[in-house]
Amino acid sequence: AVKEVEDIGMLLPQVEQSVLNLGKFSSVIKLSAFFPFKSAQGALENINAVSEGVVHADLKLFLETNLPSGGKKKAMLGVSDAKLGAALQEELNLSIQTGGAVAEIIRGVRLHFHSLVKGLTAQAASKAQLGLGHSYSRAKVKFNVNRADNMIIQSIALLDQLDKDINTFSMRVREWYGYHFPELIKIVNDNSMYCKLAKLIGNRKELTEEMLEAIEEITMDSGKAQAILDASRSSMGMDISPIDLINIESFSCRVVSLTTYRQGLQEYLRSKMGQVAPNLAALIGEVVGARLISHAGSLTNLAKYPASTVQILGAEKALFRALKTRGNTPKYGLIFHSTFIGRAAAKNKGRISRYLANKCTIASRIDCFSEVPTSVYGDKLRDQVEERLAFYETGDAPRKNLDVMKEAVAQASEVAAEIKRKLEKKEKKKKKREKRKLEALSTAEGDDEEKANGEAEVHVSNTSSVVFSTGVSTWGGL
Repeated sequence: AVKEVEDIGMLLPQVEQSVLNLGKFSSVIKLSAFFPFKSAQGALENINAVSEGVVHADLKLFLETNLPSGGKKKAMLGVSDAKLGAALQEELNLSIQTGGAVAEIIRGVRLHFHSLVKGLTAQAASKAQLGLGHSYSRAKVKFNVNRADNMIIQSIALLDQLDKDINTFSMRVREWYGYHFPELIKIVNDNSMYCKLAKLIGNRKELTEEMLEAIEEITMDSGKAQAILDASRSSMGMDISPIDLINIESFSCRVVSLTTYRQGLQEYLRSKMGQVAPNLAALIGEVVGARLISHAGSLTNLAKYPASTVQILGAEKALFRALKTRGNTPKYGLIFHSTFIGRAAAKNKGRISRYLANKCTIASRIDCFSEVPTSVYGDKLRDQVEERLAFYETGDAPRKNLDVMKEAVAQASEVAAEIKRKLEKKEKKKKKREKRKLEALSTAEGDDEEKANGEAEVHVSNTSSVVFSTGVSTWGGL
């Protein structure tokens, strides 16, 4: 409960310093009610609700119980978070204040909280805050609303970096090996193929017709393989020492391995896009779809964007430059790399990019909020873009969106039912396997117990016979 406060005076440095003094702060602020959390789980639920701007049942009960309801002057509630304040105002119909003096008052309450609450020490409060902070962070890491799109963002970033690195390294191999065999650069244009040939050929003077078959396997062209062999015999390149050749071959091996890894990474990205955003991948392609997700930050963010934003995503610099100079704004951004815009005529590029951005937005929203991921909608949306492209070229009227979506919904429900059936079947098989394992373990444990009991009985009988015989002998002696 706040006894008195002044918004203008709160900004003065003297007043800000007085918040640090417990005596002065206690004269303005008085603790009216305190409700400790019953468990760590309850505290975590409450902090999650606060972070989402949702009014938890515990908070609602606490406020309804302790806020003064009567009186001429209506009580005003200070809330530090504006989102939570709006939710409280809507839920409880209270007078809420979120800015101004509220921040300074809450700062003082946080600082002197252990002094205001009886029986609470600063150390205990610090430990409780630390434990709750760790629980909140762990829950946030585990609960990822973006599903696995973080892996897509990292994969596409690595793919772009690998492309740059492979190009740079390949040019270095070309320059380095070009001193020895300059004619090979003109014959072979592909970087990966050039590095493989540099590794295979080595010293061009040792290249013979026996190696022609191995060269043909790399180049996949008998004429090109023969040209390489002929060029090696009449090459103008300088001689090279064995140590230099070893270094060139070693570096060529590295470039070839990087190229192989890049191909594997692209396959991984393709499979990941098929799991996370199958409709977007079916519509615009895996690489372009991954770039859109990466640029937006997550699939959820991309789903929130309107079609006009998706259309120019990646062309922000050109957009702001056009706005500044009052020139023509860009018609497309990252979606330019799709095949549709390249196939469209110059006058229709803007139209098709707008239409494609609209379909990309629909596909991303379906992927983000659907429970069972299927590519049915993506295929149908792709067909629609193809029809619209044909309409611009030939004038053939495309199908209505309503008819296409009805077909898509019918097919998607069938596919989703099939996927659910397969998942249930797999789950049943998994449970059966686990049950068999448990039965086998219990049987094995039972056999071990029987063996142990049998050994114990034998041991006891032997011991008793020994004692008895000893007793007889002792008795006989007496």
